[in-house]
Amino acid sequence: MAILHLFGAPDFRAAAFGYFGHMWELYAFYFYLPVVWEDYLTAIGSDWNVNLITFFIIAMGSLGCVVGGMLANKWGSAPVACGSLFISGVSCLLSPLFYRLPAAASLVFYLVWGATVASDSPQFSTLVSNAAPADKRGSALTITNCIGFTITIASIALLNSVPIPEKYLFLLLSPGPIFGLWSMRTFLRSSIKRSPSNNGQKPIEMQTLSTTSEINMQDEYNV
Repeated sequence: MAILHLFGAPDFRAAAFGYFGHMWELYAFYFYLPVVWEDYLTAIGSDWNVNLITFFIIAMGSLGCVVGGMLANKWGSAPVACGSLFISGVSCLLSPLFYRLPAAASLVFYLVWGATVASDSPQFSTLVSNAAPADKRGSALTITNCIGFTITIASIALLNSVPIPEKYLFLLLSPGPIFGLWSMRTFLRSSIKRSPSNNGQKPIEMQTLSTTSEINMQDEYNV
């Protein structure tokens, strides 16, 4: 089966699994953001507008994607994706502590989180696309997106079913970034080894990292 051939390639598997970890967090974070903030504002006795706060936090994702793209042009997609996963993963783990902070400080924290939770999304699309055979890239992106959104449904359902206080909800999202980082470890290591001497050229991991796996997979399809 084509899907088994795709996931049999180490580069593709690493990029796809990293994306799956990202998807465990992203939309569940968006879905429960107003719930957590409403509980937080009630706890500290603030009359801030939850809808407006949620809007700005989610909107920060667009800025995160733009900045992430600029950084990827310099350092490559893998380091940017992993850096975003790391920051958002740490944010998941620290989220209960920000109930102790003033609203302004918590907002700054969540704005950074809102930027980094989305900034790895286009980078994973790039990594998955580059790691797939040229004639199968559309199918590869479709397959990973379908699996990713299925994972999203599962994470949203989990947060809805677990009876824990709202301040601890986002702890349940931390396995996603952790799994994504673990899956991307060899990809990141290869990218870092190749990138220091690019001299301003397109990052090497964007050019050649998946060449071997692509050739091997194309050979299998042509058999």
